[in-house]
Amino acid sequence: MAKVSTLFWDNGGVILTNGWDRGSRQKAVDKFHLDWADFEDRHELMLNAFECGEASLDEYLRRTVFYRPRLFTPEDFKQFMFGESQAFAEPLAFLGEIARTKRYMNAALNNESLEINDYRIRKFRLRDYFWAFFSSCYLGVRKPDREIYTLALKITQCDPAECVLIDDRGLNLECAREFGMQTIQYMNVPQLRSELSALGVTADEN
Repeated sequence: MAKVSTLFWDNGGVILTNGWDRGSRQKAVDKFHLDWADFEDRHELMLNAFECGEASLDEYLRRTVFYRPRLFTPEDFKQFMFGESQAFAEPLAFLGEIARTKRYMNAALNNESLEINDYRIRKFRLRDYFWAFFSSCYLGVRKPDREIYTLALKITQCDPAECVLIDDRGLNLECAREFGMQTIQYMNVPQLRSELSALGVTADEN
């Protein structure tokens, strides 16, 4: 087994809440009195462009919400969207332990729209943890598309066998394994710590 040099971390569902998932959208529909079926249909049509950096947050909102007059402003809606992002304290602290050893390249590999992604990097000081951000909005492709894994490996110049993808979604991990990457499906910190240890990855500073 190759020695692990690089850890690719999904953000939403692992160290942070999801940025703009179905639950958050349902809360927005309730708060702003939108029509769920209409909003969700428009969201699905805009999702790929939104998360691949082809559509800005303003354009996304214009197509999904503000295609007709509303009693609230785009700024009101944006503040709600940003407020849905929260940190998971325990896994974020564990990531910090690993980062401080400086033995591994830690990088984000996530699907996220540009403005929400940038907000989360600033809000949760993710530059303190990650060496690089392989986000769909920067690369123009989303997991589980093969190209996002190809780009991450080419840019880091890492052998797939040296890499571990930590993600909460099975399909994303399945596709990474096809490239020869090692994978861990995140459930909780004790499980993650144990599975990383089995791969020789620890947060011990010795």
